[in-house]
Amino acid sequence: MIPVFRFAPSPNGLLHLGHAYSALLNAELAEKAGGTLLLRIEDIDAGRTRPEFVAAIHEDLDWLGIRFDGEVRRQSEHFPDYERAAARLRARGLLFRCACTRAELAAAADPSGPHDPDGSPLYPGTCRHVPPDPARPFAERIAMDAATVAAGMPLHWTAFDREGREAERLADPSRWGDAVLLRKDVPTSYHLSVVVDDASQGVTHVVRGKDLEATTDLHRLLQALLGLPSPRYLHHDLILDDAGEKLAKSRMSKPLRLWREDGASPDDVRRMLGFAPQSRMPRR
Repeated sequence: MIPVFRFAPSPNGLLHLGHAYSALLNAELAEKAGGTLLLRIEDIDAGRTRPEFVAAIHEDLDWLGIRFDGEVRRQSEHFPDYERAAARLRARGLLFRCACTRAELAAAADPSGPHDPDGSPLYPGTCRHVPPDPARPFAERIAMDAATVAAGMPLHWTAFDREGREAERLADPSRWGDAVLLRKDVPTSYHLSVVVDDASQGVTHVVRGKDLEATTDLHRLLQALLGLPSPRYLHHDLILDDAGEKLAKSRMSKPLRLWREDGASPDDVRRMLGFAPQSRMPRR
């Protein structure tokens, strides 16, 4: 089987050095494994997606010299795929409607109670057993207790490193509580769509930042419930700024295009991030 890697940015801002590192690492590992590298545009959030950001993704990646295989998948074109997956979970009683607002959840939260890996208080179960007013906008959450029983715990996922060494990890999806799988404003979520996409595209190796490592537990649960294969995962270190904070669009981290406008070459960026200059890298 030919290994399949993917780089999957969201077009809600301009790519920065952190994105460049992840894209270059995916390209390096795909090359080393003799595999293919796919590009996916994760644009389910119509309110933040901009055509100019999509164009900039292609421009920046082309400037870095990264070449992708096959067609580019855009999540916004595959909402029916996510709904079919959700319908399977719904039919098994593993989803429930939740109309709680952020303010209502904040008021019900116990600051001293359990929190999810992102630091948010676990959902208090407000709508789990009492259906909300159908006139109110609602999200759909996974009924975690029932889901873990249905999946047949324990579940494991396979981690790998840059040298190809593998190790089994125990998944603990329950630490996410009744996570949102379909948002109020979008008929899917990052968690549901990325699991469906990886399976649809035949992805065998997922390379992403350590800030997403905890989500792998929830993704492994969804794979088990939907009967989908589980890729191998590598969660790389994050690129930090001078203050020791991770680079982020929300923090207005310097985008790649500004590095380019300031005179940096693709090889400068590669060297800065610990990769060989393009002239010495094998061509795909």
